[in-house]
Amino acid sequence: MDLIHSLFSNVWAVFLIVLFFGGSIFVHELGHFLAARRRGLKVERFSIGFGPRVFGWRGRDGVDYRLSLLPLGGYVALPQLADLKGVEGDSTPPSDALPPISYADKMIVSVAGAVFNLIFAFILATLLWFIGQPSSAEQATTRIGFVSPTIELEDGSRITSPAVEAGLQIGDTIRAIDGVAVSDWQELMQTLVTGSELALDGRRKAIFTIERDGAPRDVTVYPRLAGDERVRRVGIAPAYELIVHSVAADSRAARAGVRPQDRIAAIGAKPILNLQTYIDELTATAEQTVELQVRREGALVAVTLPARSTKPGDATDLGMALTTDSILIHENPVRQFTGHLAMTWRTLASLVHPHSDIGISKLSGPVGIIRVFHLAAQADIRIVLWFTILVNINLAVFNLLPIPVLDGGHMLFATIGRIRGRALPANFIASTQSIFVVLLFTMILYVSFFDVRRIARDLRPAEPAPASSPAR
Repeated sequence: MDLIHSLFSNVWAVFLIVLFFGGSIFVHELGHFLAARRRGLKVERFSIGFGPRVFGWRGRDGVDYRLSLLPLGGYVALPQLADLKGVEGDSTPPSDALPPISYADKMIVSVAGAVFNLIFAFILATLLWFIGQPSSAEQATTRIGFVSPTIELEDGSRITSPAVEAGLQIGDTIRAIDGVAVSDWQELMQTLVTGSELALDGRRKAIFTIERDGAPRDVTVYPRLAGDERVRRVGIAPAYELIVHSVAADSRAARAGVRPQDRIAAIGAKPILNLQTYIDELTATAEQTVELQVRREGALVAVTLPARSTKPGDATDLGMALTTDSILIHENPVRQFTGHLAMTWRTLASLVHPHSDIGISKLSGPVGIIRVFHLAAQADIRIVLWFTILVNINLAVFNLLPIPVLDGGHMLFATIGRIRGRALPANFIASTQSIFVVLLFTMILYVSFFDVRRIARDLRPAEPAPASSPAR
């Protein structure tokens, strides 16, 4: 049964990847295709993927519809718009034998792909608004539930965490970072990671606007580069309630009177707002009896845990599994849209900022995107929808950058020609496009290398989890 379930899960994941990732590419190229047909341009080919043709057909309209070997994107061959023989092959008839097109034609056809991606994203965002986006209590908060005393740097050394040095506390709610408002933990971490502020002494700096005891205050934090990706970290984790999912018969928890659905509130006098705090407190009190406070049917109930040995794993082995709240977020499509646009813009801005720690190696290419789609498909189709919205907004923004080969590059060349009163030389455009084709594919290979390395790292055997680990 496990084998059948695994095979079904993978087939389902592949289907969703083809449907939504392939569909996002198709929608983009469909925008170019329909705009070109509407404006009367010659359409030579409609291809999903690059390189040699795998299969396809020639329609009655004379267009070569095909699926190509390299699934790294797609294109609509429009010889009147751009000479991309290196990617699209020769056109028939040659592009110089076709009538020229107007500036308006070039701009409308070039921007149409991004417009269709944005329309597709908005439709999916509206659907997600109705059905709800699954999330967890730990992702839906900006409240601090754990402050790590230390963080580990790339060389393996441990230092006092920036959060401790700055005086951040469990229970603080983070409202903004460097003046950018944050509404959930993912947005908080993305804003922190893409930050670029530096102190006068050269240290990385971030201003946390927090709320403590109902009063706002600004706290200066000095992040350090840490983790496998060497990004800005401060040593904090989100706050959430731990819920007893199940209790093993005749276990320590059962004998103490813990019941399923109890919500852990405190161990002794220490409030519990995070799994790590729970583990740390159980470990610190292993050799003594300790009071565990739980919320049960709205009331606070105290149970007594017996002393445990300090052997690895025994201090936290109470014989119960823990989980957290799962919630559905019904966020209107405009807020979804603006949130994804802001995330995309912050990432692009950090790539070009001289003080940022984000480089091209931190980006994901087709390999990384397919990997995320695969993980999302195995979790929940609504997460696939959420990620597809992000992918389409990224495709739209990226393709509108004024870089040759991209749609924004076609618009740039057309605008320069419009300003100077005559089109740029065809040889110059062709040469520039060819150079940037090579650069683009080199970048794809470069980021794909890091995608593969991240996947290999994620597939490494994990360390054994403590007995009271979350059931999720």
